[in-house]
Amino acid sequence: MSKRDANEIVENARSMERLTTQELAEGIFTDFFELHGDRKYGDDSAIIGGIATLNGMPVTVIGTQKGRDLKENIHRNFGSPNPEGYRKSIRLMKQAERFNRPVITFINTSGAYCDIDSEDRGIGEAIAESLLVMSQLSVPILSIFIGEGGSGGALALGMGNKVWMMENTMYSVLSPEGFASILWKDASRSKEAAEIMKLTPDDLLELTVVDKVISETRRKVKLTKFELMNRLREEIEEGLKEMMTWDAEYVIQQRQERFRQF
Repeated sequence: MSKRDANEIVENARSMERLTTQELAEGIFTDFFELHGDRKYGDDSAIIGGIATLNGMPVTVIGTQKGRDLKENIHRNFGSPNPEGYRKSIRLMKQAERFNRPVITFINTSGAYCDIDSEDRGIGEAIAESLLVMSQLSVPILSIFIGEGGSGGALALGMGNKVWMMENTMYSVLSPEGFASILWKDASRSKEAAEIMKLTPDDLLELTVVDKVISETRRKVKLTKFELMNRLREEIEEGLKEMMTWDAEYVIQQRQERFRQF
């Protein structure tokens, strides 16, 4: 794949037409059963998760969820999780470890929600705990960026043994608008910021931040959603097949060494 314009990537990553975690969980896996709640405060619809099977193998699927329209986006908080969302994912990851299920995370968020209520309930602590749990989990984790990947809100689900990005996704420490506001005090320079932030899959593959970029085209023709899910299923099956041969000690060691290099 040739290197593509960063602003085109940003626009595509933010499109409401992108595949959602819900669609992927139901389209790639069999018998997806969603679980709710963090057992401390409540449920957060900006993160969904549950158990499913993939080619007969039990797995845990977790991901941020955006909406298809304004009404659903309001319900999903535009894919920006509150603390209970991350605590729900932590609960599901610990459950996966207990039953020796690999974890697949799908990420599409501009970042965690950081209003006063979210801060009061410990959003920073929830993100930190998610990172700690993921760093020590003894089952394989595969993290896939399916849209936006912004700040610690994305990293909190992105600490996988393998980290992949779809072709038209982004991953950065903050949004181009935020970057421009901090650096130049001018959010209108976001397009200029995007070009220098190294947020595209091509850039991040070159920097070894991610391990693989999943193409969304075939011979320059855009894949249908059905075709793209089939491609993702094949890639996920292959990735898990390799990681499930690793013993628990190596799973933890490989993941920690992967992230320590940064």
